[in-house]
Amino acid sequence: MSELLGGAKLPKMDTLKKQHRELSEKKKALYAEYRKAQADMRQAVAVKANIDHLLGHADEQKNKAQER
Repeated sequence: MSELLGGAKLPKMDTLKKQHRELSEKKKALYAEYRKAQADMRQAVAVKANIDHLLGHADEQKNKAQER
């Protein structure tokens, strides 16, 4: 164990618990940001699909696929 720590002592339990709480809070904040970005991306994909459908791009692609 001392080889892994480079001869240093183990950190105190209170310090480890504090670090764990801080990292957990940071993880929650980042995950909320990730979920928002994911929802925005899904919405953008849906908007693009709707625009393509309205412009007829989707129909052309389906026709090309059926011809093959």
